[in-house]
Amino acid sequence: MRDNSQLAFASISEIGKLFRSRRLSPVELTRFLLERIERLNPVLNPFLTVTADLALKQAAKAEAELAKGKGRTPRRDRGPLHGIPFCLKDNIFTKGIRTTGGSQILRDFVPSVDAPVVSSLYEAGAVLLGKTNMHEFAYGATNSNPHYGQAHNPWDTARISGGSSGGSAVALAAGLSYAALGTDTGGSVRIPSSLCGTVGLKTSLGAFSTRHVIPLSTTLDVIGPMARTAADVALIFDAIRSSRNSKSVIGFMKPSLTRARKPRLGIPKEFFFDMLAPEVADGFDSAVRLLRKHGAHLKKISLPLALETEEAGNQIAWAEALLYHQQAGWFPARENEYGEDVRTRLEMGTKVSAVAYLEAMQMRERFIAEFHSTLLENDLDALLVPTTPIAAPLIDEESISIDGAPRSTRALLLRLNRPANLAGVPAISVACGFTKNKLPIGLQFIGPLNSDPFLLAVAQHFEKLHHNSSRVPFPIPPASN
Repeated sequence: MRDNSQLAFASISEIGKLFRSRRLSPVELTRFLLERIERLNPVLNPFLTVTADLALKQAAKAEAELAKGKGRTPRRDRGPLHGIPFCLKDNIFTKGIRTTGGSQILRDFVPSVDAPVVSSLYEAGAVLLGKTNMHEFAYGATNSNPHYGQAHNPWDTARISGGSSGGSAVALAAGLSYAALGTDTGGSVRIPSSLCGTVGLKTSLGAFSTRHVIPLSTTLDVIGPMARTAADVALIFDAIRSSRNSKSVIGFMKPSLTRARKPRLGIPKEFFFDMLAPEVADGFDSAVRLLRKHGAHLKKISLPLALETEEAGNQIAWAEALLYHQQAGWFPARENEYGEDVRTRLEMGTKVSAVAYLEAMQMRERFIAEFHSTLLENDLDALLVPTTPIAAPLIDEESISIDGAPRSTRALLLRLNRPANLAGVPAISVACGFTKNKLPIGLQFIGPLNSDPFLLAVAQHFEKLHHNSSRVPFPIPPASN
């Protein structure tokens, strides 16, 4: 099958229709994507491990199950993800498949079990293409990895993908996969989604089991589905939530979006707009105008304690990350095997006192209460804010000037994402425009606990209004010899 950009960037639903009309087979599609990965991975570096043999085996099984039954053999259709190729961030356990956590320490680690979320996707008939590049131990926002190299942004390969789930976002943006999973502790699904022009959902705390996932901060960690459209993310979310392997929370909010009921969105007056690149601010303002034009109720509100979320989130993550690495016997015993930035953050954990950690946890409880009471008192469904204050920075661009002052790139990328992690609430990033350099700009909806399906509906509503999903990051330069 020749390279066909239309096929590479098709939606999951479009691929499903091709499967069920017998115009395309899962094996054909899997071979097509494996060929693309072989050609583009040297340029973009999204995959650390490619599971070609397993993928073809799973695709053949899906093809047989989707074929018309013969005799007494019934056709088995497992749903929208049946035969759909996907990829996994490399901190999620996969039985018999190397799981490095993006680290030197786990370079040869092969789990004996699958994480529950992986079992859920297998049960849905999805086809695993491989494990994706990530910031070491998920402890960073750039995906600059000293052990496996940078995951390059398909819109401009001189720029970062964002992290820590950068490889997953790159694979999606470059048309190398139709679905992906990442993890999000301080924005690690939404940051790369914003910078790469894809869609990423930070799920409600507890929505999916994080068992057999290498942890960063057990208080803040969640797993997040990623795809090129909100509709595709919803299919992944539903497949995992409905699986018997998923420990999903009970009682998700399901308000519908209709002509009679438009979304009610709050725009915080403080914090979220203090440091924005002008083009990001313009992209956000355009999204606001579009939503208002089509009936969304928008209201400026105050969100108490938003500024305090950064320090509280840092204290919690520093302490809990250190605890895991100490208990694993890696830090400080093997400190020379860590990249400098991750080692420095683990060292920060040694400076967090018990009192500081407990104060951060108390701040977290206060912010959770303030967040939900703010939405309730203002009769709001969700907040509307930018995902990142900047578009994708250049590789090794450690600071960026905003309003004439240099700002830490890492701090900027994390800044608008930490509040949702501290509150444990869902948040979704969707593309809302491009800079003059054709770099994606991300828009973020943040909802109350367990409102994941509603956020997915709002994101799909915005995408239909915006008509942004047809843009693809081509041409990608060829690999150098």
